Amino acid sequence: MSASASPAKLLGLPLGDFGFFSSILLALASGFLTFFASCFLAIVALLFWNTFSHHAVNFADTYLYVAFPLGVAVTAVGLVFFTGVWLRRKLTGAH
Repeated sequence: MSASASPAKLLGLPLGDFGFFSSILLALASGFLTFFASCFLAIVALLFWNTFSHHAVNFADTYLYVAFPLGVAVTAVGLVFFTGVWLRRKLTGAH
């Protein structure tokens, strides 16, 4: 039996069998999920900050300074990772 390259795994889930479109879709979905989750957490945190410290910080700042940069960063990292996994699979001729 020959030693074959093991597919990329994330939390034990194999990630090497996705096509190009699936890889792009997973990267974009990761970015959207990160955007909305971080936006929710930032809004809740700002709600408590405004309530307990008697400040008047605009809630729109959570989109601009927290959610958008995190969403863009995770999308960029996801694009590099998932297209890299796809390219590695194509160049090694695994599938």
